[in-house]
This record gives sequence, C-alpha cells and structure tokens, in this order.
Amino acid sequence: MRFGQHIALLAAALAVMPAAHAIEFSQLQPAKSAVSFVYKQMNVPVEGSFKRFKGELSFDPAKPEAARTMIEIELAGVDTGFAEGNDEVQGRLWFDTKNHPVARFVSTSVRPLGGNRYEVAGRMSIKGRTLEVKTPATFRQAGNSGIFEGAFVLRRADYGIGEGMWADFGTVANEVQIRFRMTAGAAAGKM
Repeated sequence: MRFGQHIALLAAALAVMPAAHAIEFSQLQPAKSAVSFVYKQMNVPVEGSFKRFKGELSFDPAKPEAARTMIEIELAGVDTGFAEGNDEVQGRLWFDTKNHPVARFVSTSVRPLGGNRYEVAGRMSIKGRTLEVKTPATFRQAGNSGIFEGAFVLRRADYGIGEGMWADFGTVANEVQIRFRMTAGAAAGKM
C-alpha cells in the first residue's frame, strides 16, 4: 500500500467512528459531598458542617459557561460540634430555622480561569436576604464522577446571622469561611 492509500484509509476509518460524547455531570451525590465552615469564636478557630443538603447541577467540562447549579442546605442540619451550639444557632438570633429552614445558592454564571479553575457567581439566600456572591472552584474528574471544590468568605452580618448579644464580632467573628466539595455522577447515557 502506498502512503496516500494509508491516509485515505485512516480518513475513512475516522469518518465512520462514533463521535466522542461530552460528559455531563448532573447527578449530585450528597453522600460523597460536604459543606463545612470555619469561624473564630473568641479568636479560636471552630469548625462545623451542614449534614443535610440537596441540589441540582449541570456541568460539561467542554462547555463550562453553560453550567448551572442550585444547592439547598437544610439549616437545622447544622453541626457545630456540640449539641448546645446546634440548638443555639437554629434560634431566632442566628438562622431562625423555624421561619427560614434552608439556605439556597443559585448560580448565575461560570467563568473558566484556566486549567481546572473556575469562578462561579450566583445568589446566596439566607434568612430572607439574598446577595450576590462569587467563589473560586476547581473541577476534577475521577472515573464517572466529577468533583467540584472551593471556598469563600461569608459575612454573617450581611445576612443577619448572630444578632442581638451575638452581634459583637469580638465574641464571634463576622467572617465565616464556607468550604464545599460537591461530587456529581455523569448523567445516564452521557458517557
């Protein structure tokens, strides 16, 4: 076979091969995901987490600008590390979970920053207040799962979290670092 015939044969083989399908990650896996926080109480770092959350997402690494997400965190599922703290933060002065049971984040845009880094912008709603937020995030694929990780600073006073006697930032700092790891499976039929 001559060189030209090899090229023609290769071109014909490529033409009949099925096109590679993009992978869309859209099956949120809460059991493999986490939402945690770190704040300072009397200048001592304290860690906690939210145990119950759900959401919807759609992310195709080939089209990150089209990504979207909505995450709802059940505020009564907070774990401050001790039962008394859990009860306190569910009260009216903190999350007021009776009247505001969930915090909600809804993305408005995803901007690629290069490599596996992105900037996710959206609206965060807590305790009846909705504000624009931006967070850096990374993405990596692990088999049939996509893992999104990031962190951002939330100012509790912006949302009325910790009012009354808790409004003193010397006791509990205003800045709370929110950390997240969201794991999503590939949509059925998208691999």
